[in-house]
Amino acid sequence: MADKSYDVIVVGAGPGGYVAAIRAAQLGLSVAIVEREHLGGICLNWGCIPTKALLRSAEVFHLMERAKEFGLKAEGIGFDIDAVIKRSRGVAKQLSGGVGHLMKKNKITVVMGAATLPAKGKVEVTTDKGTETLSAKSIILATGARARELPGLEADGDLVWTYKHALQPPRMPKKLLVIGSGAIGIEFASFYNTLGAETTVVEVMDRILPVEDAEISAFAKKQFVKQGMKIMEKAAVKKLDRAKGKVTAHIEMGGKTETHEFDTVISAVGIVGNVENLGLEALGVKVDRTHVVVDEYCRTGVEGLYAIGDIAGAPWLAHKASHEGVMVAEHIAGKKVHAVRPEMIAGCTYCQPQVASVGLTEAKAKEQGYSVRVGKFPFIGNGKAIALGEAEGMVKTVFDAKTGELLGAHMVGAEVTELIQGYVVGKQLETTEEDLIATVFPHPTLSEMMHESVLDAFGRVIHI
Repeated sequence: MADKSYDVIVVGAGPGGYVAAIRAAQLGLSVAIVEREHLGGICLNWGCIPTKALLRSAEVFHLMERAKEFGLKAEGIGFDIDAVIKRSRGVAKQLSGGVGHLMKKNKITVVMGAATLPAKGKVEVTTDKGTETLSAKSIILATGARARELPGLEADGDLVWTYKHALQPPRMPKKLLVIGSGAIGIEFASFYNTLGAETTVVEVMDRILPVEDAEISAFAKKQFVKQGMKIMEKAAVKKLDRAKGKVTAHIEMGGKTETHEFDTVISAVGIVGNVENLGLEALGVKVDRTHVVVDEYCRTGVEGLYAIGDIAGAPWLAHKASHEGVMVAEHIAGKKVHAVRPEMIAGCTYCQPQVASVGLTEAKAKEQGYSVRVGKFPFIGNGKAIALGEAEGMVKTVFDAKTGELLGAHMVGAEVTELIQGYVVGKQLETTEEDLIATVFPHPTLSEMMHESVLDAFGRVIHI
């Protein structure tokens, strides 16, 4: 086939790649995007979006069980796991189709197939029809990541699942083991536990949700335990004995190994970058522990080659990938750009209760030499939280005692994944405690707790 030439080729159509392609097209560049599986990538098809659809079903089910508290009657409550899954897949399909529409609208050439980079400025794509070569001055790698598999704990889709199997389960688990308590592990543990699976979570670190502030992790753990989850910290699954319909897990904790029996195991022990079979080594691209090494503008060191999103390292979040995609497209178009700063990126976990944070934890701030002022406010002191029947939670803010700069914000409770953005905007605008104290928050809202938490850091809290 003839060599096809573009200004930009994007490899991977997840939330990093497709957004980079749209922004580049908006800036008048000719763009092709190569995708081997689905438009929208893992995020839309197998990650962020379908999991939120599942978790919403679990949340509604949980509320139905609490109907009496709200003066309502709901009898014979139950669920149909197949219908729950069907809704989740429908939501994913709708959004994936939306990406296809956006590609057409922005006149982006979509090439479905597997890409390799045979030489600088070239992308070779193996499609159903054979191989075609595309060329461009700028290439953006956005190939994402996949579930890390530990030896002996590999998924088989029957007894041992990855996130993909957990999104389309062959059955409803009765006794579930979740290995790993990061966002993915905790979200699935929360979903299946709410629907009645007897759930155990094993975390190798000293606490669950290890990237979160220690106080928030402890609060979340207390809630999960109250919901019937069993949580084992500083523990490791050494091996799994698989038999018909059951798995015996050997779990090492405090120097002792115990065996526990389960019918289902979900492995959520992190991710590895999709860096293989692209031809990166031959091009001289540096790869460190399955991630492409890039500078603050996502440049790989090979002229005209960029890497964004999960393949370019932590934090492994869709919104980080999208933002990097926009930045790189603008950089290619010769615009002045600002590097994406990890400390300005919020993390959200949609378990019950939700967890959200941005910036430094209290421990990290102290480690970095800051003298800090910390404020906290509980949901129980907020009128809207009580009216919602969601009185369990807290908001915590961390300030630099010297300058009043907002260093970090950490929350656990209802709807905190939506609330966190207030603090993100504040950080982006380089806010200080004075600005936040002077801001009028509407009443009655959950957001008032954000204000009170700031007031608390400076000895001025009103409602506790």
